[in-house]
Amino acid sequence: MSATFAALGEFGDAISFIFTERENQRGSPVGGAENLPLLWEHLKLTAAAMALALVIALPLGLVLGHTGRFSFLAISTSNVGRAVPSVALIALFIAFFPRSPEFLNVTLALALLAIPPILTNAYVGVRQTDRDAVDAARGMGLSGAQIIRQIELPLALPLIFGGIKTSTVNVIATATIAPLVGVVTLGDPLVAASVYGREGQIGASIIVAVLAILAEVGLSAVQRAVTPDGIKLARGPEDRARTRFGLSKRRIQTAP
Repeated sequence: MSATFAALGEFGDAISFIFTERENQRGSPVGGAENLPLLWEHLKLTAAAMALALVIALPLGLVLGHTGRFSFLAISTSNVGRAVPSVALIALFIAFFPRSPEFLNVTLALALLAIPPILTNAYVGVRQTDRDAVDAARGMGLSGAQIIRQIELPLALPLIFGGIKTSTVNVIATATIAPLVGVVTLGDPLVAASVYGREGQIGASIIVAVLAILAEVGLSAVQRAVTPDGIKLARGPEDRARTRFGLSKRRIQTAP
């Protein structure tokens, strides 16, 4: 097996680093099982940031979409999220909250980066709900909260999960810069080449890429599963040229 890894050059060394523990130049163990704490911290940071983003963005997007007011907020949030660099947000929190734990500062920064896709997609999903169905529900005496819960939310779920998918992949990738402010993640081998070596950098990159792919595939499956029967998402060529936040001009149509 080691001969096979050696034949693959640097890529083989990186694969070996993922599965095989070794000592670095300082005599400290790296690679293999030593990657598991880095993976756990990475997942923990991602989960915390996504949970905070969902708590803030999802209710706000649903309410804004239901009322139809402050549409500029959803659009502006998406634009701001694209423009602000991740490192700048983390540095901002470190500067203004120097006594806060580094993990909390990074979590807040990543949550802010995760909010725009979820907020925007939740807003768009609700606004694209069939207005006739909403009017009929309102005529039957349903309250605003009941309409959101029973009509608008189920129909908006595919777009909402599209935003969650985009945010999750973004957070997984961006969490690699957390070691710059003292929070250990899978980004640690990327910023500490003297400790982990070239194979550690490539190996950690492979793990992060695999995590992002698994998140993409898993949440895409959930997105398909929550699409209501009789409803399909029609996507045009223009949708694929939209922003990295996953905001699309999907049209909810009734299947024939």
